[in-house]
Amino acid sequence: MKRKILIVSVLAIFLCGCVAGIGSDTIELPSVGQELIDLKKARDQGAINDEEYVELKQKIMEMKK
Repeated sequence: MKRKILIVSVLAIFLCGCVAGIGSDTIELPSVGQELIDLKKARDQGAINDEEYVELKQKIMEMKK
């Protein structure tokens, strides 16, 4: 159960990735490159395994097409 929560959290962070500017009505989305860098860091730090990394990477690439 704890692992599922971690995966959902990581997925939400990478796929949403919205950072609202303070005092601004604009939303800045991270670039595909930044999302992939963050995803790799999560894998390197053991937050996700290789299988999860590949799955999430594919989802990021599909969303940005």
